[in-house]
Amino acid sequence: MQSTQESITLQTVSAQLQNWSPLVNAIVRAIDAAGGTVLAVGGAVRDCFLGKPITDLDCEVYNLSLEALEDILKQFGPIRTVGKAFGVLRVDGLDTDWSLPRTDAEGRRPRVALDKAMTYHAACRRRDLTINAIGINLKTGELVDPCDGLSDLHAGILRSPDITQFSADPLRLFRVMQFVSRFQMRVDDALNAACSAMDVSGVSRERIEQEWHKMMLRSERPSLGIRWLNSINRLHDLFPELYALINTPQRADYHPEGDVFEHSMQALDAAVGQLQICTTELEKRQLLYATLCHDLGKPSTTVWDQNRWRSPGHAEAGVAVARSFLRRITREKDLIRCVLTLVEHHMAPGDFVRNNASDGAYKKLAMKLSPVTSIRMIASVSYADRAGRNDMSSLPLSEKCLIIAQFAERAQQLGIWEQPEPPVLSGDDLKDLCPPGPQIGVLLRRAYAYQIKHGVRNRDALLKYLKV
Repeated sequence: MQSTQESITLQTVSAQLQNWSPLVNAIVRAIDAAGGTVLAVGGAVRDCFLGKPITDLDCEVYNLSLEALEDILKQFGPIRTVGKAFGVLRVDGLDTDWSLPRTDAEGRRPRVALDKAMTYHAACRRRDLTINAIGINLKTGELVDPCDGLSDLHAGILRSPDITQFSADPLRLFRVMQFVSRFQMRVDDALNAACSAMDVSGVSRERIEQEWHKMMLRSERPSLGIRWLNSINRLHDLFPELYALINTPQRADYHPEGDVFEHSMQALDAAVGQLQICTTELEKRQLLYATLCHDLGKPSTTVWDQNRWRSPGHAEAGVAVARSFLRRITREKDLIRCVLTLVEHHMAPGDFVRNNASDGAYKKLAMKLSPVTSIRMIASVSYADRAGRNDMSSLPLSEKCLIIAQFAERAQQLGIWEQPEPPVLSGDDLKDLCPPGPQIGVLLRRAYAYQIKHGVRNRDALLKYLKV
């Protein structure tokens, strides 16, 4: 029997699902009239119980054939067969999947058997996790939960309804990884054992990328999924570049938190708090991946020198390592180029403030970062780097960083926060100096370098410089 709190939660969730869309309600009534039963299943139900908004809906239809379901859906608009072989249909303009219960055989192209008479208890056993196997009857509001997924959700446990069926789909290891981060839940022993032994060599890079992006963009603590991979002894074979950070030492006075792995995990979580500076989803991913990768060069450069640990050249060394890591999970060139640029220059903000760098140095940095990224982004990576130094907890530090604030203020004063200083001269200005051709470009680059280095903003002064 459910507690009062759970009953209230169920009533709230049922009402939220039943009132989500008048069109869905009309389809549910039509299916009911034809003798079918509709259950809301999967992520929408789970998220409702977690107090999250619904963005789309998965509906599983029982006691109707696929043909009968098609005939009903056609009454409400054009149908798209997003997965007809899997019994999945959509009505245009409605973010709802309508599917029939099914069984899946093993393999990358599993044979699917639709079964309108299957019970929900049998159907839900093919789902990856019990928290994704909770159903709500959209007519009655009744909870249908044969795998006790709601109890697991309240307890914060990730468990498989059927560990044999779970292991048949190796992508699910990466799904567990991102669920650990997103919901900050612990994995039960049987599921840990299955994931530790799972062969994931056949999983495509594109599908791994989807799970990584979900973990990064939908988590308050994306580090938890990476920590979990290490806890089941999978980090070393899946992402050796991250595994190499473990036990790589750091100066205790700079990094009281411990080794480079602990620092990188804290910094990654700190970067989540910087996402408000990003203007696009791509920028968010660039910031998160750059922060994760910023110290990948330390394992190969760390040495004991003058009674302390030092990592000379680690930023530059990290570029090749970051490229290797990123290519395991994405082909996205804009993401990779930006991350590598941020990794190479992530030390600049602190160095500039400590060394009282000139205006020209700031402007030259903006040039180096452009056009793939900006001073705004490198400041956020550097802030996360400094926040990942908590020796009292695995959570990052939350206080403001004066050095990064000073760096940001200087860049904003110079007008290079978002992009480099524009060149004063254009090709038209040089038509009297030389004929059209490659030499124009050479002169423009020379003039721009002089402009940045010496702070010259006068057109005539730059032309005079070029004539010398």
